[in-house]
Amino acid sequence: MIEETQQGASWERSVIEKALLAQVKEQASQRRWRIFFRILVLCLIVFMAGMAFKNTKPKPILKEHVALLDLDGVVGDRSGIMADEVATGLRQAFESDKVRGIILRINSPGGSPVQSAYIYDEVRRLRTLYPDTKVYAVITDMGASGGYFIAASADHIYANASSIVGSIGVVMMNLGFVDAAQKLGVEQRSMSAGRNKVFLDPLSPQNESQIEFAQSLLDNVHTHFIKAVRDGRGERLKETKDMFSGLFWTGDQALALGLVDGLGSAGYVAREVIGVEEIIDYTVSNNFLDKLASRFGTSIGQSFKAELGLGQQKLQ
Repeated sequence: MIEETQQGASWERSVIEKALLAQVKEQASQRRWRIFFRILVLCLIVFMAGMAFKNTKPKPILKEHVALLDLDGVVGDRSGIMADEVATGLRQAFESDKVRGIILRINSPGGSPVQSAYIYDEVRRLRTLYPDTKVYAVITDMGASGGYFIAASADHIYANASSIVGSIGVVMMNLGFVDAAQKLGVEQRSMSAGRNKVFLDPLSPQNESQIEFAQSLLDNVHTHFIKAVRDGRGERLKETKDMFSGLFWTGDQALALGLVDGLGSAGYVAREVIGVEEIIDYTVSNNFLDKLASRFGTSIGQSFKAELGLGQQKLQ
């Protein structure tokens, strides 16, 4: 009987020892993974910092060339054509004593008037600082709205005969669902402090005073756009009643209207107009790592802080 009791106790100790040993191994494994994760994140941060430094510090170029900046996509502050990135590339190009001309190769339907104006102003500012360096805008498929706003900042504009050029106008998209809401039994219950805080509400009947106010804003921005085009194009512009109506034209029609100066590609402008064969890309854009940091940076940063015990403390 005593022997059986001892054997049972021995079996229980064995089970407990195995359970404790498994727990110790699990904790050791978790520690190893935490250390690995910390090292991985640290290497990623160092690598991204190195790539960022590499992008902002281009190697010196010893031969004469034409600087090319690709402006492709919608003009915006977080994606597509971003003013900060374009400005960085522009400054690098203007500051190089080997650049014999700068080409803005534009393919854009437009976008933010603010970002377009930022780029326009920066081009004009740098042209004043470096008067011997000419800027050429080359419109490919499309240089419309904000895309043309940017093009107007250049000394000369070129396009293809079939390019879409113009659309000098401003738009604010708005929809109304009043009848649909009534049929579906949807009730507007928005609350606000300030009688115009719920502005142009799609579930409410149109408010004439708000429509007039919105139109005045659009007209004001439109005025800025028109002035930029007139200042940029000067006497070359052959104004018509429809020029600033939001209409757009093909490249050959735009040439007749003075919206562009000639027909040709970026290669043509570099070779035949500037007189330099060599083209070097000065485009600054979000590379894969930048996009990765933008999309996952917050979660990675939080995990990294948690692993290092740097997370925010919660009030108890």
